[in-house]
Amino acid sequence: MAKVPEDRKQKLDALREGGINPYANRCPGTRFIRGSLEAIERDETPPAHVAGRILAVRHHGKSAFLRLKDSTGEIQVYLQKDRLGADEFEIYKLLDLGDFVAVEGECGRTRTGEATIFADRFQVLTKSLLPPPEKWHGLRDVELRYRHRYVDLFSNDDVVKVFRLRSRVVSEIRGFLAGRDFLEVETPMMHPIAGGAAARPFITHHNTLDMDLFMRVAPELYLKRLLVGGLDRVYEVNRSFRNEGISPRHNPEYTMLEAYQAYADYSDMMELTESLLVQVIRATRGEETETLEYQGRTISVRAPFARRPYGELLREKGGIGLEATPDEVRARAGALGIETKGVEHWKLLNEVFEKTVEPTLVDPTFVTDYPVPICPLSKAKEDDPTVAERFELFVAGMELVNAFSELNDPLDQEERFRRQVDSRDEEAPAEVDQDYVTALLYGMPPAGGMGLGVDRLIMLLSDSASIRDVILFPLLRRSPAETEPVKS
Repeated sequence: MAKVPEDRKQKLDALREGGINPYANRCPGTRFIRGSLEAIERDETPPAHVAGRILAVRHHGKSAFLRLKDSTGEIQVYLQKDRLGADEFEIYKLLDLGDFVAVEGECGRTRTGEATIFADRFQVLTKSLLPPPEKWHGLRDVELRYRHRYVDLFSNDDVVKVFRLRSRVVSEIRGFLAGRDFLEVETPMMHPIAGGAAARPFITHHNTLDMDLFMRVAPELYLKRLLVGGLDRVYEVNRSFRNEGISPRHNPEYTMLEAYQAYADYSDMMELTESLLVQVIRATRGEETETLEYQGRTISVRAPFARRPYGELLREKGGIGLEATPDEVRARAGALGIETKGVEHWKLLNEVFEKTVEPTLVDPTFVTDYPVPICPLSKAKEDDPTVAERFELFVAGMELVNAFSELNDPLDQEERFRRQVDSRDEEAPAEVDQDYVTALLYGMPPAGGMGLGVDRLIMLLSDSASIRDVILFPLLRRSPAETEPVKS
């Protein structure tokens, strides 16, 4: 529950009583602070008209210094009673840290050489009724930082850098794919059948149609319908939703890149993935970048990335092979503390992989050739039908990319869907997506597809320990303060 400090409430009332709107309707003609700083750096002294939030105030009798900040920088503002006039100088006394003001005046430097705007006038734009974090050192409580991201942003410059980086990365992804003739598309976020990935969905209801719908767990099946329709290269930077646990690497709402290319296979997707990541890293970290520092570890990002078969790694690190019997898999999983009751043995085998192999994959590593039973949408290898043409890219022990040669045999696909439904796995679709099977009956060209976790990529590039650090508004349990009115 937010309580407005009495002194701020009194200043708000005083502004109104003085005929000043403390929440101005508009402020035309303002420019970014960066422009004034650049002009001063060039030893120019043009007139300035800037606006921003007050970070600091220093009083000196008949003058004062403000520290003003906008999204491009910070600058000092000098207020002098003789220059502003007595009435306007009195208004300055009603200002607080966190208030927004606009100032006009001449650019220059003080006797100590600090870049400054010597104000001829100023305007109150927004009265802040809650004080910023003490001494502008930023929020220290992690939960408060996520809950009050708006405060976190204006008080922590490093947080702003993360989200500027995020925007740059997404732009680089789009530019790279456009350069390869991929078409950006948008597909539905509400699905009549939850499909495209093994995950528990969020359920909603459409009143007019009186039907339940699922928030998408992946856009895959709709993007591949577009391949059937003749769009040979498509991608979507999409928001997807999974009704699952929250962890440093998982948020129920997250961002993925999914891309599909006709007449390609998982080898082509490997090249696409590697080239994309190298370009993004060089664009955001420098052309000569060959290593990243992530959580105290140095990661080599020099191409080509390592390639290791799933079965080989499982035997080497997990102590069990793909040929193991269900009983042997259950025994191994149980020894690792994995819950085995009611879990199909192929799923258990993959949990063994996740627990024993994934943490060891620090440098970028393409893990290839997964067992077919855990790849319901992937083609099997022609020379070994027990192994799927699938890879996952791991970096710093995290899965970053999942990709495969797309299954386009409609009869095989329908049978695999049926096996998923019959398994009654809570993460599997509850019914066969017959419309998707129908699309395949019309014919989908051979294709490769890949999905990249954008949030995890930002984690790596920004050295962020938690996915919540790279999502502007991560999901949190509601606090009591969010359900109570503001107290004045």
